[in-house]
Amino acid sequence: MARVTAVPTAAAPSSVAPGLDALTDLVGDGDVVVLSGAGLSTDSGIPDYRGATGSLRRHTPMTYQTFLRDPRGRHRYWARSFVGWRQIRAARPNAGHRAVAELQQAGLVTGVVTQNVDGLHQAAGARDVVELHGGLDRTVCLACGDVADRAGLDERLRVANPDFGPHADELNPDGDAELPDEVLDGFVMVDCLACGRGPLKPDVVFFGETVPRDRVGTCFELVESAGALLVLGSSLAVMSGYRFVLRAEKLGIPVALVNLGPTRGDARVDVRVDAPLGSVLPALARRLAG
Repeated sequence: MARVTAVPTAAAPSSVAPGLDALTDLVGDGDVVVLSGAGLSTDSGIPDYRGATGSLRRHTPMTYQTFLRDPRGRHRYWARSFVGWRQIRAARPNAGHRAVAELQQAGLVTGVVTQNVDGLHQAAGARDVVELHGGLDRTVCLACGDVADRAGLDERLRVANPDFGPHADELNPDGDAELPDEVLDGFVMVDCLACGRGPLKPDVVFFGETVPRDRVGTCFELVESAGALLVLGSSLAVMSGYRFVLRAEKLGIPVALVNLGPTRGDARVDVRVDAPLGSVLPALARRLAG
């Protein structure tokens, strides 16, 4: 397939994103695996990491090493996550998530791999979603390995912190909220119900942590058996997602990328659409699954 790189231009009709025709042709052939990033969830009120307003521009996220070794840092994370979880839990799928689910229901999308931890693909109706970086709706005990539902932890934290309800200044993509340091000492953390020890960790892959090998293997299998790879809302700045683009390119599998703004993979894809996902994906679904 000839490479098509499309960016918004003044001459393009406002109702049709440049590159949508090429994208329609590629996805219309079916057997598409979707790789989604934080840019797909921004319309649901969850910020991204590296976009124009990305949180990495303003703060350093929690790292796996800090979470393991620094009890104070861990306490600070959970206080912020207790507040931030309310906004994550209240987030609803946007038009982009729904469009992916519609394309899957139409038989055109055969697999969904997401770098997001918000569960919005599943809430929109997508099936068999591989959560590359885990999900905020679960916790794991680092002492005994017990995996539990986040809702249960949230209820216990509400009981332990009846008066802890500061306003969040800002929500981060990993689910923790920016809070003034002076309010953090008043937060009380609880232990693992299974072993009584803990510490508990959200079942997500922090910065500096390795994605489980079997999960990566599953994603590679999906990509390698796909007719095309469709990247949505990812800058591909980290190897965690970028490696799948590299593998597809190596195998000659066509790659399409829809993202607002430049990405690391721009020179390696066959179809590039630089436009809001909230307009491109519904238009694509109307053409192919309507």
